[in-house]
Amino acid sequence: MEGFKLLKPLGDRVIIDVAKEEEVTAGGLVLTSASQEKPQTGKVVATGDGRVLDNGQNIPMSVKVGDTVLFEKYAGSDVKHDGNDYLIVHEKDIIAIVE
Repeated sequence: MEGFKLLKPLGDRVIIDVAKEEEVTAGGLVLTSASQEKPQTGKVVATGDGRVLDNGQNIPMSVKVGDTVLFEKYAGSDVKHDGNDYLIVHEKDIIAIVE
């Protein structure tokens, strides 16, 4: 992806642009950030080359840039890059691809 020339995940790591949760309820109530749950979906913006086994064999990634994914609730590391917030997770922390 164009904006990630300087930020390339290694191995089986994936960079996710986490979906923003709705801040207003259906009834019109504004939720504070403390009452909101951490979102569990996002869009893949960069991937590593895949996991390397002990014998040197490379296992390719199951996800690709542009995929919308569902990931473990408390997985990964939050990072800020060029003023945007992202989540870096291992591929094993991704539960599903949302179609």
